[in-house]
Amino acid sequence: MTDLLDPKPGDTVLEVGTGSGYQAAILAELVAKVYTIEIVEPLGRRAMQVLDELGYRNVEVRIGDGYNGWPEAAPFDSIVVTAAPTDIPAPLISQLKRGGRMVIPSGASDMQYLLLVEKRPDGTTMTRRTLPVRFVPFTRDRAK
Repeated sequence: MTDLLDPKPGDTVLEVGTGSGYQAAILAELVAKVYTIEIVEPLGRRAMQVLDELGYRNVEVRIGDGYNGWPEAAPFDSIVVTAAPTDIPAPLISQLKRGGRMVIPSGASDMQYLLLVEKRPDGTTMTRRTLPVRFVPFTRDRAK
């Protein structure tokens, strides 16, 4: 997934689905700034703690629903999503810079594909299936 993002040293990246923080740490070594969102509070808090203890000062962790991205930090050079929605969230596409890339698994639980979404200079998008995958479903905060 990181390879498909094609990260550059000056990039700002959004990760939806922090998990343990491992992917955020990888990205933090490659880009200028990482914003990462985790919906499962204990996971997000632990990742925040570990990333801080390891000295990652270019990573910001937020606990919450990643469907709407992180509008106040947008636009992003790239976005990586580590859970599979059935459809690509429109807010994430809108927060992707022109010329940016998003890597996201998508589909029903029995038929998912890892997608590469590229935003063209004119603002339109091109989506390409890269390979079949199986990710956890994309969950939403239903309390709001």
